[in-house]
Amino acid sequence: MEESIMSLPEFSGFFKDTLRLKEVDIKSYSPLALAYIGDAVYEVIIRTKVMNHGSTQVNHMHKSSARLVNAKAQADIVRKLLEEEELTPEEVAVYKRGRNAKSATTAKHATMVDYRTATGFEALCGYLYLNGSFTRLTELVGKGLEKIGELE
Repeated sequence: MEESIMSLPEFSGFFKDTLRLKEVDIKSYSPLALAYIGDAVYEVIIRTKVMNHGSTQVNHMHKSSARLVNAKAQADIVRKLLEEEELTPEEVAVYKRGRNAKSATTAKHATMVDYRTATGFEALCGYLYLNGSFTRLTELVGKGLEKIGELE
């Protein structure tokens, strides 16, 4: 039996049709709403990467994921991407809107600077996801992981 993976454009259409999603202007979302979905999208990407190493104990997979799904790691990723000018001007603008958004929640295990920086990164992830820019999203996450020494 041949395995097949839905192509990203098919996936996008499937998602939209199956869930009966309406067209929404991405610019109408607040930066914190973008970060809300971006947080989940980033975690799915990291969990997919962790699971790709093969079946192992769930506790081990969780620890591997938790090392990368936290404010410090996300802040480190986006700082490296910015430092090496990997983001387009539009992506930088989305990141900054997310970083500068005033959140009602506070950082539990991170500095406020890392927390806000990570929120900007999550907003960027959410923006790219909702925009259907899956290739760009995974490219940036991959480059970021590589730059912080987490991509084998």
